[in-house]
Amino acid sequence: MSAKTTAEKAQAKPSFTGLSNLARRPEFGALIGAVAVFTFFSIAGGGPFTDAGGWASWLNVASEVGIIALLVALVMIAGDLDLSVGSTLAASSMTMAIISGFFGLPTWVGVLAALAFGVLIGWVNGYLVTKTNLPSFVVTLATMFIVMGATLGTTRLVVGSTSVTMTADPVAQFLFGNLIFGLFETAVVWWLIVAALVSWILYKTKYGNWIYAIGGDVISARATGIPVNKVRIALFMGSGLGAALVGVIQTAIYNGAQVAAGQSFVFNSIIAVVVGGVLLTGGYGSTIGVILGTITFGIVNQGIYYTGWDADWAALILGLLLLAAVLTNNTFRRLALSGGKKEKKND
Repeated sequence: MSAKTTAEKAQAKPSFTGLSNLARRPEFGALIGAVAVFTFFSIAGGGPFTDAGGWASWLNVASEVGIIALLVALVMIAGDLDLSVGSTLAASSMTMAIISGFFGLPTWVGVLAALAFGVLIGWVNGYLVTKTNLPSFVVTLATMFIVMGATLGTTRLVVGSTSVTMTADPVAQFLFGNLIFGLFETAVVWWLIVAALVSWILYKTKYGNWIYAIGGDVISARATGIPVNKVRIALFMGSGLGAALVGVIQTAIYNGAQVAAGQSFVFNSIIAVVVGGVLLTGGYGSTIGVILGTITFGIVNQGIYYTGWDADWAALILGLLLLAAVLTNNTFRRLALSGGKKEKKND
């Protein structure tokens, strides 16, 4: 074989290798899903779906779910699950509304109290999970009901109602409840900020390696000196903070809070994370994948209204997407593992 032929083959090989490597990435399946649903609803929904109003409708939904989903993703990559985010959102929102609306204290007192409350719930979740060694599913499920009941009971006791109205001051309204160009919620900006922060943690700090290591094998991670309990507690606190931030945003947008708000975020955030390529077993996932999964959720959630179909079909489509995501994620993960083994063998 001539040297020229060998060189030509060597030059041709990287293109296939690059495509193969792309297919092994956690976000590859999410990218296919996002492109597919956007194309489908662009055709089925027509012009209204693709104009500024259409983009705003699904981006506003995606941004609120996405803020929570990104931080829940960190918990799930580490091998845990947080089912209390919906109750945390409602409780934090009500905390802000009662303090700044019912009692009339400055808006920023209510905002800080709401965020602190979310972090506290996250700390309780993390502490109980690490100290009792109970599954996080059980602990956070219990926390969900405890916080839900406490929020309802306290609100009725203090306010005498299940809803509280309030108007945020101009600065807080601008930061949390403003509409950009009269269409897009400021939640979209917060979503981008949280995405940048989570990406930095995962890919630029030692904590990202620790999170993947804990999700991959918690015993080995502990044996290598990783402070497993501290990291897990911190991740639950981050999840609680994300839920509380969305609670603050909703309170500012809707000029008040209700005790029943936020419960849909429990499974919506998990759907977005799983569709985004994060494994329920932990140790695998990416920020870009979660963003794409959240976009897919937002498009399906709102796109159905532009087709003229019954909105009940949205749940069917989301269920099919979730099932497809789990199947394809396992496939891409096996590709990634097989690719890694081949590379080691070649070395």
